[in-house]
Amino acid sequence: MSTYVPPGWPAQVHPPGTERFEDTALAWLLELVPPEYRRYGVLRRYPIALARMARHHAAASVEAAREGFRTARVDLGDVVPPHGVESVLETYRREGARLVALLQAIELVETALRGLAEPDDPRHRRPFTPKL
Repeated sequence: MSTYVPPGWPAQVHPPGTERFEDTALAWLLELVPPEYRRYGVLRRYPIALARMARHHAAASVEAAREGFRTARVDLGDVVPPHGVESVLETYRREGARLVALLQAIELVETALRGLAEPDDPRHRRPFTPKL
């Protein structure tokens, strides 16, 4: 019998309610924040605090990527050839999509750690939209 996890659930984290959920969530979240965060025992004792910090870190990265995308042509136009600027923009597009997906995964794990909803709760489910 398999346990349902919502779309976007990180493969590295066991489903909520399983034996190693909190351990795998903690290990995964520690990989997402700056390495210096490992020095703080409070984040290991309270994984929900770590999840909150990871969410803020990822959200800041999303905003930084968006700002970088918006300003790349102006900031780089005089020093990088047009094809280079286009490559930079494509990098921002790809990285931005990855960061948004990461942020959504962190939010799912944080919600599960908070115990606000079971994984099969409809609030956890995000509509699946196939990409062509």
